[in-house]
Order: sequence, then C-alpha cells, then structure tokens
Amino acid sequence: MVHVYGTILGVAVGYEVEIETSAAKQIQRLQRHDQARVMSVIMALANDPRPAGCAKLAGTDSSYRVRVGVFGIVYVIDDGLLVVTVTRVGHRREVYR
Repeated sequence: MVHVYGTILGVAVGYEVEIETSAAKQIQRLQRHDQARVMSVIMALANDPRPAGCAKLAGTDSSYRVRVGVFGIVYVIDDGLLVVTVTRVGHRREVYR
C-alpha cells in the first residue's frame, strides 16, 4: 500500500491517500505521461476527495470515480478516518467491471 499525505507549506491537512497494491501495479502499466497525470489527480484527492467531475458509483456506500482523460480512478472515502483508498485505475471501458 502506498501512502500520500496532503500538505500545504509543509503542514499536513486533509485526507490521507492510500493506493492499494493492485492499483499501484495498474498505474505502473500506464505510459509515463499518463502515470504523471493520474498521480497528480490522486495526490490532489488528499486536499479535496470530492473534486469537480467526480461521481458516486451506484450501488455502493462510499465509492467514487474520477476520470483523467480515458482513464478512470475508483476510490473509497472514509470520512471518519479521513482516508481515501484508491482501489482501481484503468481505461474507462475496463475499470468499472
């Protein structure tokens, strides 16, 4: 599991972002420029776990998705613990299956 913390001027704020091992492997399979775009959105979830353009997934209590180009990032928000866990990353035609 990979951890990302939100910081502003060296002070921890917001949510802790965890990336499951399977999601980290999916990110590693992307091309370098796509990896950078996806990781910048994932790191931004520490400060705003519900950014503009995110959508709650139907049939779940706390799962959301955000798109980065043709890629989808699926994550779970735990507001009690202030943790965002990224569960899947992939092409939008495959990530929701």
